[in-house]
Amino acid sequence: MRLSLAYEMQRPVVDDHAVIQETLEQCVLADRMGFDAIWFVEHHFLTSFSMSPCPEVIFGALSQLTKRIRLGFGVVILPYHHPVRVAERVAMVDHMSGGRVEFGTGRSAPYEQMGMGIDPRNSRAMWEESLRMIPRIWEDGPFSWEGQFWNVPPRDVRPKPYQKPHPPIWVAALQPATYELAAETGIGVMALSVAAPSYLAPHIKQYKERVRHAKPVGKFINDQWLSSTMALCDWDNKGARELAAKSLRTFFGPDRPYLKDQTHLYEQLVASWGGVPEHLKANFARYLKTEGAAGSPEGAGAPQVDLSGGSGQIAAALWNQIDADTLVDRGVLVAGDPDSCLRGIAIHEDAGVDELQFLMATETVPHEKVMTSMELFGKHVIPELKKKAGAAQRRA
Repeated sequence: MRLSLAYEMQRPVVDDHAVIQETLEQCVLADRMGFDAIWFVEHHFLTSFSMSPCPEVIFGALSQLTKRIRLGFGVVILPYHHPVRVAERVAMVDHMSGGRVEFGTGRSAPYEQMGMGIDPRNSRAMWEESLRMIPRIWEDGPFSWEGQFWNVPPRDVRPKPYQKPHPPIWVAALQPATYELAAETGIGVMALSVAAPSYLAPHIKQYKERVRHAKPVGKFINDQWLSSTMALCDWDNKGARELAAKSLRTFFGPDRPYLKDQTHLYEQLVASWGGVPEHLKANFARYLKTEGAAGSPEGAGAPQVDLSGGSGQIAAALWNQIDADTLVDRGVLVAGDPDSCLRGIAIHEDAGVDELQFLMATETVPHEKVMTSMELFGKHVIPELKKKAGAAQRRA
């Protein structure tokens, strides 16, 4: 099981310089503590929530400040950029880092797309056309293309990637249709929905079966599944769990511009976090309905939130009351003391996850807490995972 870190570069009050300096410090420590990768998002217009519009710039610094940790574009929003520029930037970072790049792709959401002048209805087709272009741009010799959105006359595009034939390719995925497309095109899944491993396990199994028959867009199949979650390690077991839960709720808060008018979101979150906990069913009994096996993704008798009355406020209230211990026990969060974190990681590993991506540095978690958490992972969690992996290899 690989462990990685995700960066939104959040800040509750805009302080651009401080967040950049703290992020660099954290990433250097992550390299030293044995994390496998750091992933930077690409977001625009999300003031205070995310200040990571150009990962390739910060990777220029980190390629020289770190020695072994992999640098993940998590993700490049392909509709915003000419595919030639994407290919050039990713290849350049790959050279500067000595071949440590992971190339994640995505297409963002309407709030950002419209700010960039992109018609959301075109974003899927633009993503797919760019995805098919970039591996060909990385091949030796001149490249040319005539497509729906881009036309390139014969040109030799340099540099080519340092990794041969090219870096691993991924896609950000929040729904089964994208998991299926990833399997068909032979690229890795970045499941960024922060869901319970039990909820994702059937999708992981299906992806692993389908990806074996892929027609890859690149030169090889990347058959890896990455799941994302919030994480925080501290000797104060209860305090770490509560702070991680607060971080999660803030992340999906109703004030977020990209969540505006998505009244269905909290119903989906309750389902993806494993459904309504037993201790909350009595409080919300009149709002719950029971569907048969055909109508419920969790099988017969699974409680669903009934939003037939309208706004989704009931689902939001229920989502907000799922306690930290339940979230940790279900693997939605990896938080608490080192033993608690190891148990949470094991839940994801049992579900078939290849890489577990942690979002530690959020607007609700102070820099010092993030640094302490990374040190505890490096001293008490990662060594135990390596021992376990070594023992499994010896048995094999």
